[in-house]
Amino acid sequence: MLRQVLTRIEQADALDGASDKLQAAVSSAVRPRTLRDALHGSWMGHPLHPVLVQVPVGAFLSAAILDLLPSRSRSSAPTVLIGVGVAGVLPAAVAGWVDWSEMTKDRRRIGLVHAATNLVATGLYAGSLIARLTGHSTQGRALAFAGLSVAGAGAFLGGHLSYAQGGGISHAAPEVARVPEEWTVAGSLASLPEGKPAARRVGDTAVLLFRQGDEVSALVDRCSHEGGPLSEGEVSDGCVVCPWHGSTFRISDGAVIHGPAGNDQPVLPVRVRDGMVEVRRP
Repeated sequence: MLRQVLTRIEQADALDGASDKLQAAVSSAVRPRTLRDALHGSWMGHPLHPVLVQVPVGAFLSAAILDLLPSRSRSSAPTVLIGVGVAGVLPAAVAGWVDWSEMTKDRRRIGLVHAATNLVATGLYAGSLIARLTGHSTQGRALAFAGLSVAGAGAFLGGHLSYAQGGGISHAAPEVARVPEEWTVAGSLASLPEGKPAARRVGDTAVLLFRQGDEVSALVDRCSHEGGPLSEGEVSDGCVVCPWHGSTFRISDGAVIHGPAGNDQPVLPVRVRDGMVEVRRP
């Protein structure tokens, strides 16, 4: 039954009208590239949204544990924790919306329901906070437990979006495991163009090779954002730009310079031996 519900949400094209309008609104509201990069988490090579959600999740769970203690053991701590959790929702939500705006339609459908569920949960926690501050502690605890239940459903949807649909994960990481562990010839040094990306296959993996003189860098060719072919992108200032969505990676170490990618690009060990370029798994 649960899987059927998720499938129906993924296929619910009736959500696309609202989704498209929200996507346009988010893109318009968060236009500066530096701000989008910061919210994607490009600066740390890891999506920012799952980091920020730890604040409200941790605060709400801690408050629930304290609310379960006998009345004589309770203090104002649950109220403080719920206040911290409600305040922590906004930055986490903003980062999440920016990531969401770069996703495919099926992911955006799940993400839309995920966001709506979390909005309801936040409303319940805000009501709990008001009830506690006005002396209605029993009502406050009831609203908090209701909020935790709804937030749990939202977390489940977020997990499905990440792990089942691949939203926010590195699409390049699985390719690394398919690279042979031993040094494997990817091609001759002479066959590589100077200062331009070239695609070669190493085992079952497409690899981007970039030559500068006798030095060669090797990255997984599949973009970590949505799997675009990096070798077909432009190279500028030592970086390659994905032709699909514009994610930019430094060739020397795979560091993500500009989003929408939030993950670095995997770099492979490379050496030149007897005029042949060899690559292996890290």
